[in-house]
Amino acid sequence: MRTLQIDTAAVFEPLLAPARYKAAHGGRGSGKSHFFAGKLIEDALAEPGDHGEGLRSVCIREVQKDLAQSSKALIEAKLRDFNLGEKDGFKVYRDVIQTPGDGLVIFKGMQDYTAESIKSLEAFKRAWWEEAQSATAHSLSLLRPTIRAPGSELWFSWNARRKTDPVDMLFRGEEKPTGCVVVQANWRDNPWFTPELEQERLDCLRMQPDQYDHIWEGGYITVAEGAYFARQLAECKAQGRVGSLSRDPLMTTRAYWDIGGTGAKADACAIWIVQFVGEQVRVLDYYEAVGQELAAHVNWLRAKGYEKAQCVLPHDGVQHDKVYRVTYESALRQAGFDVRSVPNMGAGAATTRIESVRRLFPAIWFNAQTTEAGRDALGWYHEKRDEARGIGLGPDHDWSSHAADAFGLMAVDKAQQPTAHQAPLNYRRIIR
Repeated sequence: MRTLQIDTAAVFEPLLAPARYKAAHGGRGSGKSHFFAGKLIEDALAEPGDHGEGLRSVCIREVQKDLAQSSKALIEAKLRDFNLGEKDGFKVYRDVIQTPGDGLVIFKGMQDYTAESIKSLEAFKRAWWEEAQSATAHSLSLLRPTIRAPGSELWFSWNARRKTDPVDMLFRGEEKPTGCVVVQANWRDNPWFTPELEQERLDCLRMQPDQYDHIWEGGYITVAEGAYFARQLAECKAQGRVGSLSRDPLMTTRAYWDIGGTGAKADACAIWIVQFVGEQVRVLDYYEAVGQELAAHVNWLRAKGYEKAQCVLPHDGVQHDKVYRVTYESALRQAGFDVRSVPNMGAGAATTRIESVRRLFPAIWFNAQTTEAGRDALGWYHEKRDEARGIGLGPDHDWSSHAADAFGLMAVDKAQQPTAHQAPLNYRRIIR
């Protein structure tokens, strides 16, 4: 009796046991598709049926105009790798693959189905949705209750695109379906990652840093073309500088602000919570709110335990409010905070902030859980361009600029802090 050996990356081991939903997301080169293609063949071998009713499987994409867009070629390649053919019950036809016990694998686009026609899949026990980031909520709602045979499973593989994509909301949101197993797999999880793919990965990191995290690390698309800090953020994540950080109780905690306003159309108020530990910059937390009174920002600081933080404001922190004749600096000081404002940097302030951040990035570490929204903003912050003339017009003032301005204030202020070898000199004056 011949034994079929199927090598499997450890990251996919949780997907081997029976489960109603199996989901794998991640970047290029992780082997997600290869795993599911092999698992489909394995399950077809394991369930040939007692009376000629082999395993029925459907491979799905949202849109499939021809079989070249399907998973059929990959499954055929896996059959060759496993040395399986007609003698084993597999036979490849133009648009289907026959499996043992008169089972079959078909290849469909969900947009070809209606609420009535999808009932033809009710007897199918495997549904594998490849490139599931394109799945619509309507298509998911059609498929899920249709695959209902006893022991049936729904599989999903995709490279995440946006948090709001239906498949991400389904499997990575707060509420997940009962009986679901979800894994994240990236290039480093693939024991068979080739030198050619490694070179492609490194080239992408060097040449397309704004797309690297999405393409290779399975991150959401969070950067715009021409993003100022794309390369630095990609390197930061690749070097393990986005993780779990804790506050050092012996070091000064600083809150760097970009001052917003009140009202629905006001600019956002952004705050970064940072500690300087030696030459290391620890970014611990991020806060952003639109249209809120100063009291709301103060309450957040107190609720998070930052009531003793030194608040560092931009130059407009000393400007008086048009109505109440108070400043952010005076109001925060009255609320019990240690406060100071950074002087106006004059013309070219935005460029100064950008370059200061770029220089500082090798020393920056982020607390992953509490800074994600801020890092998304830093990744999106980009130059506004006149495409017709091919010239840059400076930073685009959009939703991301408030977080970026506060972060730039931090970088400028850090550059002005004395280092260990630049400690303030004690002196005395002698008058003769």
